[in-house]
Amino acid sequence: MELIKLIFTSDAGSAFNNAALLAFRVLLAVELFRVHGMKKFRIENGQKEHVPNPLHLPEKLNGLVATFSDTVVPFLIILGMGTRLAVLPTIGVTAIGYFVVHKNDSLEVRDVPYMYTLSLLFLLALGAGTYSVDHYILSLIN
Repeated sequence: MELIKLIFTSDAGSAFNNAALLAFRVLLAVELFRVHGMKKFRIENGQKEHVPNPLHLPEKLNGLVATFSDTVVPFLIILGMGTRLAVLPTIGVTAIGYFVVHKNDSLEVRDVPYMYTLSLLFLLALGAGTYSVDHYILSLIN
């Protein structure tokens, strides 16, 4: 029970801060889905997006994790539903993008996975705030 409370407890301290956290969550998740999630459904030049596999996972698993991270996770972030757990796969994908896939690229290219990783780590640390499904679930538990 304590672990559940730890996962779902999140309060940025004031109504303004919680509203700012809500706006941050929504804007970040919309951009993640719009730019990266929609690529998973688009076919360009007769082919779907190539998802790098630097960890040499089975191709289907690699594709599933990348697709889940860019399509489902943004909606969980918007709702503030299991936020701290939900961001974990996307943090993994973006951090691997930064440290492995783009390690030899220019700073301009590495900047995108870096900023996503930092932003998602921020949500991991703070949680979703009081304007979220997480907060509602915690209030039902208490």
